[in-house]
Amino acid sequence: MKNPILFAFAVLGLAVGGTNGQAADESRPAATVNGQAIPEVAVQRVLRRVPDDKRAEARKEIVDFLIDLVLLDQYVIQQGFNASDEEVQARLKQFREEFTKSGTDYATVLKALMISEDELQRQLAASIRWEKFLESKATDKQLSEFFVVRKDWFDGSQVRARHILIAVTKDADPATRQAAQARITALKKQIEERIAERTAKLNPRLDPLQRAEARMEIANEVFAEAARESDCPSKKNGGDLGLFPRRGAMVEPFAQAAFALKPGEMAGPVETEFGYHLILCTGREPGSEVRFEDIKPFVRQAYSDWLRRDLLPHLRKSARIEIAPPPSQ
Repeated sequence: MKNPILFAFAVLGLAVGGTNGQAADESRPAATVNGQAIPEVAVQRVLRRVPDDKRAEARKEIVDFLIDLVLLDQYVIQQGFNASDEEVQARLKQFREEFTKSGTDYATVLKALMISEDELQRQLAASIRWEKFLESKATDKQLSEFFVVRKDWFDGSQVRARHILIAVTKDADPATRQAAQARITALKKQIEERIAERTAKLNPRLDPLQRAEARMEIANEVFAEAARESDCPSKKNGGDLGLFPRRGAMVEPFAQAAFALKPGEMAGPVETEFGYHLILCTGREPGSEVRFEDIKPFVRQAYSDWLRRDLLPHLRKSARIEIAPPPSQ
């Protein structure tokens, strides 16, 4: 879906609760956030597109995503940002016009998504509130400073890396997490010792460049061998992930750690939503010169994404979140 307005509608349609023709168990709350209910239908309209054997895992991610939306909207309202009826109606008119241009029947899409126009308007209001909040934060000065310290987000820089993952679910108990962290810490020590042992046996007559290249080859071999213990499918390739950009390909903690490394350096344990990682940088591809003025819209979007990620841990920490069990099938 290339049209940005229609794409936004698809996202909104996934996020809004509704009462249009859903089964009885879909009208119950899937979760409540500071007393505000997220209806089960909001979860089900996404979950129905997921294969049966993936639904249990997908449900957790969907509910988390919807909780995040509610938390952000509650916060923005607390900061005094609102959407007038005139603004909502103008945005709704824009949606209708875009559907007309695309030849898609607006009413049919609403029905298919089980979403009423009233519910859509509420979600549009939330979107407008966020845009106003973002506008108050994303000044030219703020965006310029954000760009300066994160140029590698925008200039096409890439890193090549191998990794080892010890998988841990987000809801794992502390003992399980501690055991996984201890396991990967021990694995890191083993890798470092093997690299040091083999490097010590290199010909002492090698010049610094030759020695560095030889050590890089050793690190690749040792790490690839250790990657057999990884819980990631990349273990078949010795943990090799190929080249990836700073933003958009890897989850943020992983990308941040990988881009902080020079070729031959290793980081870890690095914790992400998937578990604990060891990361070996095996190469870098520099980007090209880019000016803030030429990519300001992209910087603004990146800042918006960063702002959401920065706010959510704090909002979750103080929130009252109750997640209901899945409805009976």
